[in-house]
Amino acid sequence: MLEPTHNAELPAIPGKRYFTIGEVSDLCAVKPHVLRYWEQEFPQLSPVKRRGNRRYYQRQDVIMIRQIRGLLYDQGFTIGGARQRLSGDEAKEDVTHFKQLIRQTITELEEVLQVLKAH
Repeated sequence: MLEPTHNAELPAIPGKRYFTIGEVSDLCAVKPHVLRYWEQEFPQLSPVKRRGNRRYYQRQDVIMIRQIRGLLYDQGFTIGGARQRLSGDEAKEDVTHFKQLIRQTITELEEVLQVLKAH
């Protein structure tokens, strides 16, 4: 099992259009057989398959794999819990919550700015 802080140490995603399973394995610090298993468990993950059933992952697939990896390895979710978390309901609630936090922070910063301008 990887250290929880390892996700932040993953290499940057190159500006390529397609990645092989080996490249994605290196970029996400996950073995290829785990990636193939996750394809079965997470409907959001569906790489393009070409000649000889070879998988080609796009940038959004790599980002999704990193999210899945973070949920499973860093945050301790089960496969079912991570699937539910990514399915939308909770993700939508999280987005709404974060938007509210951002609005509140902006309001507080504007108030601080007003106080600083007054002095």
